Amino acid sequence: MPKLKSHSGTKDRVRVTKNGKVLRRHSMASHFLQKKSAARKRKFAGVEGVQGKAKKNLKKMLGV
Repeated sequence: MPKLKSHSGTKDRVRVTKNGKVLRRHSMASHFLQKKSAARKRKFAGVEGVQGKAKKNLKKMLGV
């Protein structure tokens, strides 16, 4: 059976650390920022870990 290709859209949006954690950016952080409070915008900064079934599915899409 041939190898599966990694999903290129997922490849751009998600990364896997050496220990196997899956990290992604927050949504809602790119536009219409004027109406969002400063506290809310600060929460969008940085990365967030993915857990559970979503983590398994993302790793499968990346071929990890």
